[in-house]
Amino acid sequence: MNNWNDGYVFDIAYTFGYYPGMNPARLPLAFAYQGLQAPQIKTACELGFGQGLSTNLHAAGSDVQWWGNDFNPAQASFAQELAAASGSGAQMDATAFNEFCSRSDLPDFDFIALHGIWSWVSADNRDIIFDFIQRKLKPGGVLYISYNTQPGWAALMPLRDLLVQHTAQAANDAAGMPTEQRIDAALEFAAALFDTDPVYAQANPHMRDRLKILQQQGRNYLAHEYFNRDWHPESFAQMHQRLSSAGLEFACPAHFADQLDMANLTPAQRQFIQGVADPVMRQSVRDFMVNQQFRRDYWVRGAQRMDGPQRMQALALQAVVLLTDPAQVPLTLQNAASEITLNRQVYEPIMQAMSDHRPHMLAQLADSLAASKLTPVQIVDSVMMLIATGHVAPMAPALAQPQTSAEDLQKTWDRTRALNLHLLQKASRDGDVGHLCSPLSGGGVAADRIQQLFLLARHETGEAVESWPPFVWQHISAQGKKLVRDGQRLESEQENLEELLVQARQFAQGRLQILLALEVV
Repeated sequence: MNNWNDGYVFDIAYTFGYYPGMNPARLPLAFAYQGLQAPQIKTACELGFGQGLSTNLHAAGSDVQWWGNDFNPAQASFAQELAAASGSGAQMDATAFNEFCSRSDLPDFDFIALHGIWSWVSADNRDIIFDFIQRKLKPGGVLYISYNTQPGWAALMPLRDLLVQHTAQAANDAAGMPTEQRIDAALEFAAALFDTDPVYAQANPHMRDRLKILQQQGRNYLAHEYFNRDWHPESFAQMHQRLSSAGLEFACPAHFADQLDMANLTPAQRQFIQGVADPVMRQSVRDFMVNQQFRRDYWVRGAQRMDGPQRMQALALQAVVLLTDPAQVPLTLQNAASEITLNRQVYEPIMQAMSDHRPHMLAQLADSLAASKLTPVQIVDSVMMLIATGHVAPMAPALAQPQTSAEDLQKTWDRTRALNLHLLQKASRDGDVGHLCSPLSGGGVAADRIQQLFLLARHETGEAVESWPPFVWQHISAQGKKLVRDGQRLESEQENLEELLVQARQFAQGRLQILLALEVV
């Protein structure tokens, strides 16, 4: 690799997103649903961790030892800052793939994660990553890989190539122009092109709406998603051909909704796909049915299969925790092709049984819901959907293991609270990070900036809710920020303080109680 960034965008930082599929705590339930036994995860690695938020949340919320790399020094520095704050010992390196993957001091890994990066790096880097997986993933180990895929990207690929061509030309014509300005210019150019009604737009009419969506999206996201030099959507069959040569088998989708054909496929599609015996062809066919654009998958080196009774026992022993207020969980969802409505008579009793926001084993849920006449299958499928929509999370495996000592559990609690306090202090400066860590799930829990500032105010000023608004207003007003109520910006200090008091009281009575139950604070 001649250039340190090797064609990857580096002058715009990556987003601070949280990606739950990389949480090893999700493996036991995801695997059990497919009749597979999940391995115990002790060592894990993320290649190309971006800002490193996911890795740090997962390292703080569990006893898994994490390693990872990202070539961008600023991003790696932030990731190292989080690791130091939590005391997790996560090794977050500012190195390129060729340097990190050739290190002789790395352990073999139970879990390797790649979120999106596979689609955005050069062929040489993909070869380096593939060699690393071949050498360093243990027998029984799991690979999480998410990537842009066909056929969902097929129509957009020519437009993406045109946008990148325009930014490359702008870089040559106006040396030193920041990437963000080149992205703006490319989008304006494409919009002007579409105004001429090209036959491409006529043949792909939905691309007009797609371009409008691109124009509205944050430039940090667009830079990394669309404007890297290397960008290649890859079919499932192509991914299978490569990974199977390293002894890996497809285990299951990491996005739980993709395991639920009932929620995604029509009756005719379900009947058709049942007639597809080959597992690789089945996934390819399913991608066509949902016009799959982005796959999130688990692959395993040596799958350990369970029979029917073993599967049911494994599912019964899985524990889950409700992350949100049941009253705020929408029962109408948009799937790949249409809007679906979840059965209120099924979902509401399940969420009510979990409304204490403590871990519940699926067997215990089935017992407590016996009067509702819900079957174990209905309970499991509904929990899977609630996990897919972010309202429920599997419980961290260490909490379910009787051999886990109180001392080890306390260390996890201490790490998560140290990391959360650091993130709350960061929220006093900006609103980049929208998640905190729960030791119950071993991963991220959503909390917006105002909520985080209320938590910081509670930590700094005490339990009195009336003391929180002045504290919060001090931080947001210093940055020229003001609140919005009913679509109107509040201009005066008094109006902002009054609105903050309303929100603080609502928070104290609602979301705060959930975060306390989840051991976030």
